[in-house]
Amino acid sequence: METRFEEVITTPVRLRESSKHPSHRASRVIDHIDDICRRFIAACPFVIVASRGADRRLDLSPKGDPAGFVAVLDEKTLAIPDRLGNNRFDTFENLISHPEVGLLFMIPGAGHTLRVSGKGAIARDSSLQDRLAVNGKKPNHVLLVAVEEAFVHCPKCMARSKLWNSEHWPDRVGVPSLAEAIVAHAKLTETVAEVQAVIENDGATRMY
Repeated sequence: METRFEEVITTPVRLRESSKHPSHRASRVIDHIDDICRRFIAACPFVIVASRGADRRLDLSPKGDPAGFVAVLDEKTLAIPDRLGNNRFDTFENLISHPEVGLLFMIPGAGHTLRVSGKGAIARDSSLQDRLAVNGKKPNHVLLVAVEEAFVHCPKCMARSKLWNSEHWPDRVGVPSLAEAIVAHAKLTETVAEVQAVIENDGATRMY
C-alpha cells in the first residue's frame, strides 16, 4: 500500500512533526467513572463496543436499549446487557483471546461523546441479569468492563456530519437494504422479499 501514496507515516515522531500536540484541555483523561461520566451514561441509549479477535482483526458492535441501559456498578465497572441477536458473539469470542475493549457512548442530539476503554469479561450472574431485565426478559450474558480510561470527546465530528440534523441527512434511495445485503453476501437462494419478511418478524418478536 505504501507505494501508492507520497508518504505513509510510520512513527510517532513523524506524526507529531506533521501535526500539532493536543491542548491541555484535550489531554484530560481519567481512570474511572466520575459523576460527569455517570450522568452521560444514564442518558445514553446507544454505545459502540470495539474489540480485537484471535486473528488480530478489529470488530465494532453496536448496542442499544432505553437510555441508561448500561449499568454503572461502581466507579471502575460497567455492565452492558447482551440482548437477542444473530448469535455471532463476535465481541464475546474476541474477549476470550483479547480482553481489551473500547466503548463509544452517543446521545441523540448531543454533539460530544464519551469514550471509555478497559478490560472486558463475560458474566452470567442472576442478580445482575435480573437488574438488567427489560419487559421481564433477562439478558443471557452481560459484558463487564473494568474501566481504565474515560474522557469526553469534542463535538466537531457531529457538527461536520450534521448527524443529528435531519434536514441534512443524505438521500437513501440508493442505499441497499439489510435484506438485499444479506442475500448478496451470503449468496442465498431466498429472495430479498423473503429475507425482509424474516427481518421484520424478528424485529417484531425477538427484541428481548
